Amino acid sequence: MGTGKDTESTLLLTDLYQLTMLHGYFEYGMEETAVFEFFVRKLPPERNFLVAAGLEQALAFLENAAFTGRELGWLRETGRFSDEFVDYLGELRFTGDVHAMPEGTVFFPNEPILRVSAPIPQAQLMETRLINLLHFQTLIASKAARCVLAAPETLLVDFGLRRAHGAEAGLLAARASYLAGFTGTSTVLAGQRFGIPIFGTMAHSFVEAHDDEVAAFDHFAHAQPENTVLLIDTYDTEACAHKVVELAARLKKEGIHIKAVRLDSGDLAEHAHRVRRILDEGGCSDIGIFSSGNLDEYTLRDLVAAGSPIGGFGVGTRMDTSNDASYLDCAYKLTEYAGRGRRKQSESKVTWPGVKQVFRRYDEYGRMVGDTIALHDDELPGEPLLACVMRGGERLEAAGGLPRARERAARQLEQLPEPLRGLDRAAPYPVDISQRLEALARQVDAEIARQQRG
Repeated sequence: MGTGKDTESTLLLTDLYQLTMLHGYFEYGMEETAVFEFFVRKLPPERNFLVAAGLEQALAFLENAAFTGRELGWLRETGRFSDEFVDYLGELRFTGDVHAMPEGTVFFPNEPILRVSAPIPQAQLMETRLINLLHFQTLIASKAARCVLAAPETLLVDFGLRRAHGAEAGLLAARASYLAGFTGTSTVLAGQRFGIPIFGTMAHSFVEAHDDEVAAFDHFAHAQPENTVLLIDTYDTEACAHKVVELAARLKKEGIHIKAVRLDSGDLAEHAHRVRRILDEGGCSDIGIFSSGNLDEYTLRDLVAAGSPIGGFGVGTRMDTSNDASYLDCAYKLTEYAGRGRRKQSESKVTWPGVKQVFRRYDEYGRMVGDTIALHDDELPGEPLLACVMRGGERLEAAGGLPRARERAARQLEQLPEPLRGLDRAAPYPVDISQRLEALARQVDAEIARQQRG
């Protein structure tokens, strides 16, 4: 599923140079099969691995991508393209094949996570939106996975919609974080659209709108008797905790149970210890503590290490914007055209030619020990990671869904070598190149050299 009619399937959401290149392909009858692969060149300094995400939206886009009559009319009016070419665009649909790593797969630099095989105009035109969809969710899923590793077996909720970089970003961040292991999200539309559990408490404004905190809490508890989580740091956190103890006894007589109190500011660890003591001494040991406020994997790690009695966290801005690594150096590059390997030789941006597969090896305990980037028809030890998810422009059932992707991500995080599970930069995971792929690269280099000599 995408996130809205305007952007789900329109082919106008692209870079102009895609259309200018297509015009050239059209004029010269270039329709041979091209292979493009999406990969990340290098990890950000703060990352040891990445988690593949966004495939579901990418496949939905490919299945439904088309220009509307209104869009075609606008393209004619620009005067940039011939009428014949615009007519051609009106008939253009994606009819190719797609191989991909399933969502939730852990991967490393230069490993293709998506491979598109289609007539070159089709494969070319899809580039911008495919990068857009795969890049963002992979970025957020990778950040969220670090939070999950920092606070294992803890309630983690995405709180980031309001400061996300736009509505689509907020919605897809909820999906990506849930895929990576978060318990749920505060984004209601993500619950409706993706089936993600939704969580919500109250804001300081609700407390401030009342003349005293107890009245605010009492009103909220009666409005939400099954979801009574009270925000206690609007004025004085510890004083408010004492009020909660008194209120809990009264509400209990009415059959209403306070599930938790929420802390959103100050020294969370210190406040949590004090509040826990107040609640326990008041006979409210069954009331949990939930915290939010500028959290990320580093603050989660510190709170867990400090033995903080916090049972759940709302993680927002820093995750939904991936603040410490705001983008991935990713690309969607041509690797084969008309049956011949192609590669880029630009300085610091050299690519591997050919139709590729990634093979992963494990030790006797099921931990990952190394990957090999190879040609798709190489016969090598290990598990092949890319599988066919679309054939002839139609999705295959094997693509799976969000629940399966979430299970896969959890399993893959368990299979990571222990040093890579930490937040600090570890020695790089071993990724090597197959002999046949290296040989193809040398062959393509020789062909390029001959072309350059004229």
